[in-house]
Amino acid sequence: EQIKNATYPHELFLINLIFNHVFIFVAALTVARSLPLLPLAIPIFSISILCYTFWRAKRALQVDSWYVMCHWQISARWSRLFLMFLGGLALLLSIGEFAHNYLGLTTVAMYAFIGGFGLLPTMVSVLVLIAIESDALHQARHGELPEWVVTRYPVVSL
Repeated sequence: EQIKNATYPHELFLINLIFNHVFIFVAALTVARSLPLLPLAIPIFSISILCYTFWRAKRALQVDSWYVMCHWQISARWSRLFLMFLGGLALLLSIGEFAHNYLGLTTVAMYAFIGGFGLLPTMVSVLVLIAIESDALHQARHGELPEWVVTRYPVVSL
């Protein structure tokens, strides 16, 4: 039962990364003209999952077994990193738009800036996080934990 419960945070994070940020993103690009509001589903769905993950990881400190709690903390850690990447992308999008509108950056240069410094690193980070979280899911299914988690959250025996 604990192993089953420990897989939930990793499965949730992978759903957000793979289904939302890969499949829905590609679908939104493909059907952008016929469904113009579909791209709005991506951040709404993602923020909802991230907020739930942060809330559940905090709650896990009080209500879950040590093993399950540790896996919620792992997922929350990678979710925070992912949120930082998304914040960096938003910042670069804003800088590119500002440079285009007020500094005379051409449209092509703006797209190259946003794509090269924003979208490409974000897509690479999504792929890396998918690999990391897949490994964490594998560890959860086999009753394992990374050493840094055991060090940070030692088992408290009463």
